[in-house]
Amino acid sequence: MARYLDPKNDLPFKRIFGEHPDLLKSFLNALMPLEADQQIESLEYLPAEQVPENPARKNSIVDVRCKDNFGRQFIVEMQMLWNSAFSARMLFNASRAYVRQLDENEFYSLLQPVYGLAILNDVFDRKTPEFYHHYRIVNCKNTEEIIRGLEFVLVELPKFVPGKWADRRMAVLWLRFLKETERSRSEVSEDLKANDDIRRALAICEEGAFTDAELEAYDKYLDIIRTEKSLLAESRAEGEAKGLLKGLLKGRAEGLAEGEAKGRTESLTAVVRNSRRSGLSVEQIRAITGLDGERIVEILRSGGEG
Repeated sequence: MARYLDPKNDLPFKRIFGEHPDLLKSFLNALMPLEADQQIESLEYLPAEQVPENPARKNSIVDVRCKDNFGRQFIVEMQMLWNSAFSARMLFNASRAYVRQLDENEFYSLLQPVYGLAILNDVFDRKTPEFYHHYRIVNCKNTEEIIRGLEFVLVELPKFVPGKWADRRMAVLWLRFLKETERSRSEVSEDLKANDDIRRALAICEEGAFTDAELEAYDKYLDIIRTEKSLLAESRAEGEAKGLLKGLLKGRAEGLAEGEAKGRTESLTAVVRNSRRSGLSVEQIRAITGLDGERIVEILRSGGEG
């Protein structure tokens, strides 16, 4: 029985989508928000650009770049771990690709759209169960008015539920392929194997198709991701602990201040009432306590004293 490598890993992902343009075309047509008459017919690969990375996260991102028959560019990324700089990195990548389309003295009308597609093996939006996020430049009041040029799709794979996309069969198959295919699992659903594109992708992921050196690199990549994940978890735990300590200290300080204020009020109240019982006038009590006359009268009345 065949054993498969995890297609989210650097090596299988690049072999599937970086060496087989027909599979990448199927993947993009399934997942990108393209109109029926704008589906990709053919594409060519572009060299990956080197972008400044956060050194602690540089190994968790895999990307493939291509251009289709319309001249549109697609930047496909497999992100194993989410970090706050990722959206800025996507925007940087796509913006640079958009700008670099033109040589000096060429017209802006020659510019073609650039799309960013990120498959995240992590969760970044914990406020909603939605797993598919489509971003574009729109008029805030009239979202039908669009400035075309840059669009982004982020898919949170852990939140993906096939039943929510019953009308997008091929998208469901590709996402299930990415989510369900793991090295630890030898069984693959028959409906995945029944699709030609997915069956070919599965064959590419077969463990036997990789050399010992490649398998060693595969395991090394997993170790890097585990290390990054541990560092991220430790950082988050440390941040949460600091936040909790800060909150406790703040609450304690506020409680002490509130207690001191309450104690001072009770003490002044006792002074006012005792002074009155000793026959002192309101003016004399004001001089002793520093309270204004109205407040002194209010205290005396609340205690049943005139």
